[in-house]
Amino acid sequence: MLQFDLVACLTEGRGVTGETIHIGHLMPDDQKGRIWEFIGPISIQELHIDFIEFITALENEFVKARGRYYIVNKDQERCVLVCVVLPRIDKNIDDHISELKDLCYSAGISVVDAAIQRPKELHPKYLIGKGKIEEIIMKSQQLGADLLVFDEELTPGQIGNISSITDLKVIDRNQLILDIFAQRAKTNESKIQVELAQLKYILPRLAGRNTAFSRLMGGIGGRGPGETKLEVDRRRIREKIGLLEKRLIEIRKVRDKKREKRRDSNIPIISIIGYTNSGKSTLLNLLTKSNVEVEDKSFSTLNPTTRLIKYPERKNMIITDTVGFIRGLPNVLLRAFIATLEELEDADLLLHLVDISSPDFEERIHIVEDLIAPLHLGDKKRIIVFNKVDRMDKGIIRNIEERYNAVSISCLKKEGIDRLIQTIEEKILIGEPANRRIGE
Repeated sequence: MLQFDLVACLTEGRGVTGETIHIGHLMPDDQKGRIWEFIGPISIQELHIDFIEFITALENEFVKARGRYYIVNKDQERCVLVCVVLPRIDKNIDDHISELKDLCYSAGISVVDAAIQRPKELHPKYLIGKGKIEEIIMKSQQLGADLLVFDEELTPGQIGNISSITDLKVIDRNQLILDIFAQRAKTNESKIQVELAQLKYILPRLAGRNTAFSRLMGGIGGRGPGETKLEVDRRRIREKIGLLEKRLIEIRKVRDKKREKRRDSNIPIISIIGYTNSGKSTLLNLLTKSNVEVEDKSFSTLNPTTRLIKYPERKNMIITDTVGFIRGLPNVLLRAFIATLEELEDADLLLHLVDISSPDFEERIHIVEDLIAPLHLGDKKRIIVFNKVDRMDKGIIRNIEERYNAVSISCLKKEGIDRLIQTIEEKILIGEPANRRIGE
């Protein structure tokens, strides 16, 4: 098992001149792409190395080579990304790596390298084969990484098998997203939802744990089959899930009462949806002159936020912000946050905010549409709003805007907001009953 910056492999054999020795050690990162350096084979009698001095000098080289990764935050964990691309899968590798880096940034992890593997098929034990995994592990140690982050979901067995050959932490994209949600959760509801999602994610993975010597009962003095530690863990997790689900039901009852009051007020409700980090909270602040926390990170806001737009000469409107979506969102998270998404049922209009500066913005539009499809919101009026147009050529923006019948804005430059409000009012007024036109 690789554990240290210096790994010396000594072999000896009987040659013509007597015993010979080979020495191999891990190399600091350099421009030649070398991972290992070898000395020998040489005769033991000719070996004149001060190993204390040699190891000290080598460690100093490691510190020097790794120094550039500690500039941002010395306390951050450092990771190597592992992205797997199968021949039959249409996958934009640059976009996936970029998104995974953004997720790591949101989780407070520094990315020191990214390994892209193109196997013919996924390996059942190690995802990409033991040899490739060992190469990535050695590279990770060379760069001083603390953990491996896989773009593909890992099975409990794969996590166990990879962990058995390295002391590095091993997580997949789903675990990374769950960790970000755990860090971002602030309200009681969001904390419960995150804990519920984590427990539901952990439960089916308990089978992969080593259950040797895990009997708590049975044997002399306690006859009977007893109950294994694994069974106890599963039972306790199921009990905790049941308790959290009951607490969520109570929270939803309170929310339903608030929603009924909003419906009775006959004030139009507009919900902002969109891919994570598209600028939803910033737009909410601009429309409502509020100060909802905004960060340039994925999932910076988890709990739903509701604000009232009140203009002296315009219609009053309620604006709600929801959690951002992302490709491959774990089902446990989607289910746990269904209470947040239920806010969309009361919406008179959906604002689908899109970061047009993203190279894969069209794919992101489809991802959001596919994720809200099970909520049966197809009949809802909606406006596609392109944000961050200040980063794009105006000619390109006009063509894309016409194709999607969209409205273009820049939350950063505060451009296009009045036009968006006018479009919102026009959409709401179309087909609206007379008794709903109050608050003007």
